[in-house]
Amino acid sequence: MTTTNSKTKFVNQIPTAMDMGLRATLTMLRDYMSSIPNRYPARPIPVKEFGFDPMPDAEHNRVTWFGHSAFLLEIEGQRLLFDPMLADSPSPFPFFGGKRYRRILPIDRDRLPRVDAIVMSHDHYDHLDYRSIRALKDRVERFIVPLGVRKRLVKWGIDPAKVTEHDWWNEIELNGLKLACTPARHFSGRGLFDRNSTLWCSWAIAGKKAKVFYSGDSGYGPHFQEIGDRYGPFDLTLMECGQYDARWSFIHMMPEETVQAHLDVKGGLLIPVHWGAFTLAFHEWTDPIERVTKAAQKRKVDIATPAIGETVVIGSGDYPAAAWWRQGT
Repeated sequence: MTTTNSKTKFVNQIPTAMDMGLRATLTMLRDYMSSIPNRYPARPIPVKEFGFDPMPDAEHNRVTWFGHSAFLLEIEGQRLLFDPMLADSPSPFPFFGGKRYRRILPIDRDRLPRVDAIVMSHDHYDHLDYRSIRALKDRVERFIVPLGVRKRLVKWGIDPAKVTEHDWWNEIELNGLKLACTPARHFSGRGLFDRNSTLWCSWAIAGKKAKVFYSGDSGYGPHFQEIGDRYGPFDLTLMECGQYDARWSFIHMMPEETVQAHLDVKGGLLIPVHWGAFTLAFHEWTDPIERVTKAAQKRKVDIATPAIGETVVIGSGDYPAAAWWRQGT
């Protein structure tokens, strides 16, 4: 179960500092004003158009990454859409939040076929987007969210009967699948006064033939091993890898920690997410994927590096490994 303090705010399992000191703030200001090379692609990055089949393939489990942390999981005849931030900017103030590297998306959010569920990890703007939810709402059977997020969706016009919200370690049945809302080490909030008023989480998804783990946003911590012990091993993990910095490493993993977390949850194939669409930190835009692939090779971890919109068939053994990001440098 989650823990709240006397002000009914959610907290992490282990102490996690949220406020940086004066020195860190000043260095961030310096970095913001500096011209750091390669923070953005020099050329348009490849985006593959994704074509929906009229009926989901119940024989093949597959995942398609749409950039940043948005992805479609097609598993045992069900379609689950995770953190579908499909807007041009991950911020209510695009001047500060930046723009998507390419405005072309693998899917047209206004013509997406019906999906069985949208599953959310937390309420930050780069994961929960008002415009995307409004465009998708009438083609979604169910919304599965962490505690506190339901009220946001209902306010945006989602039928309350469609939305269920969950605490850490809650298990949900969805048309023969089991979803478990599992811990993450992060925070929440969309304004100045609502920090940690809603929960953040990761997700474990188990079918009869395949198991998948999605980390959500998370710093490294002991929760990964606990999740692995309870629900692992996983055929596939989609693990956060991007928008990190030593100054906030407690809420976003470094790439080497991404690989360790994958091992902790007993993952098979690793797909790094939370990169490739926006610049929300000061590292080079290719740094996450370069470092995580190097760390994976060193630890003998199987890793797939699909382009945005490229589908990975779980368990096929034939996984995309091209360094497509080097074309955009």
